[in-house]
Amino acid sequence: QVQLVESGGGLVQAGGSLRLSCAASGRTFSTYGMGWFRQAPGKERDLVAAITRSGRIYYSDSVKGRFTISRDNAKNTVYLQMNVLKPEDTAVYYCAADRRGMVITAASSGYDYWGQGTQVTVSS
Repeated sequence: QVQLVESGGGLVQAGGSLRLSCAASGRTFSTYGMGWFRQAPGKERDLVAAITRSGRIYYSDSVKGRFTISRDNAKNTVYLQMNVLKPEDTAVYYCAADRRGMVITAASSGYDYWGQGTQVTVSS
């Protein structure tokens, strides 16, 4: 069983930046694909960014050019650097782990482990 713990959320003004972290337990983190999802009230949980075990990266169109996903396998941690934040980025952000890790998985059903979520609020 893998436990994921997110941190780094908070309240920020539009145009500001936040860095989310997701720390994973266990010794097989480097073999997982990792994703960052977000869910706003009344909306579905959508993939924002993902990184495979080999380092292939995906961004949704809504965050491309503003967000950066990275991983540090030595620290069992995946990061989401969020710049030029907009009010529409307001959501609960979740990290998720895919045990297969070979390809980018867009569907939330493709992930095996989830963190508890961290709130990001962007004020206008």
